[in-house]
Amino acid sequence: MTSRLPPAATLGPFFALLLACVFFATQSDRFLTAENLSLVLQQVMVVGVLAIGQTLVILSAGIDLSCGMVMALGGIVMAKLAAELGLPAPLAALCGIGVTALFGMVNGLLVTRVRLPPFIVTLGTMNIAFAVTQLYSGSQTVTGVPADLAWLGGTFAIGDTSMGHGVVLMLLLYLGMGFWLSRTAGGRHIYAVGNNLEAARLAGISTDRVLLGVYALAGVFYGIAALLSVARTGVGDPNAGQTENLDAITAVVLGGTSLFGGRGLIVGSLIGALIVGLLRNGLTLMGTPSIYQILITGILVILAVAVDRLSRLGAGE
Repeated sequence: MTSRLPPAATLGPFFALLLACVFFATQSDRFLTAENLSLVLQQVMVVGVLAIGQTLVILSAGIDLSCGMVMALGGIVMAKLAAELGLPAPLAALCGIGVTALFGMVNGLLVTRVRLPPFIVTLGTMNIAFAVTQLYSGSQTVTGVPADLAWLGGTFAIGDTSMGHGVVLMLLLYLGMGFWLSRTAGGRHIYAVGNNLEAARLAGISTDRVLLGVYALAGVFYGIAALLSVARTGVGDPNAGQTENLDAITAVVLGGTSLFGGRGLIVGSLIGALIVGLLRNGLTLMGTPSIYQILITGILVILAVAVDRLSRLGAGE
């Protein structure tokens, strides 16, 4: 029976999520309403999709500090092409995703070809993406986004509850990536590279190709997150992504994915994003100042990394 249970790295965040729900339910009658929980899902869908790309990078023993800024650039490109140049919404979205994928490819090339540490590479591309975003947009918010580009920000009714189109897309992406990581050779190679790069190379895995693919695919997910961000706000915001990069890393870490690579499940990142979203929502309903939300989130991240480190030491790693 125990062999059929999910690993402890996933059960821990799941129980933390349940405990948070129970606690906030006792503090506010509005917390467990269907409408409020639907709102939480809509609030976390951007960070949730960013966290998919971040999970791939962290599983490969890397980290991507540029995801938020790259997302902002992708959103500005989409919004300007659609609103100012009149490109059809699907084409504008593909152009934005292409830009974010290109940044991911650049990150991957610098990591695999130049052998630079992912932390330094993505710190540099984070600043480059921010500067390009400000220059391209003139530091101005892009308005007049066509309805077709903002369709994913809309909702549909399930009974008396509104569900976001973007939320459905996020859940489908998690299902697809969960299957790919667990059931295909490509997904297992990411785990192998993150667990031990040299051992994976000696086993015949093209480690450079895997890492390049990871960063490029992560860029694609940043582009999808950009589309969701534009759809949710209805504008192209050059100042978007200021906190989303750390929020995405927080979601991945809280979801049980090891910062040391090679261990974790994609569904854990969704649970981690929900923990952060429910935490902020619950504290807001309680009237708690936002500064305490940031404080508690920071404490949770440190605890999650400490638990992961101690578990590795206990396993003799």
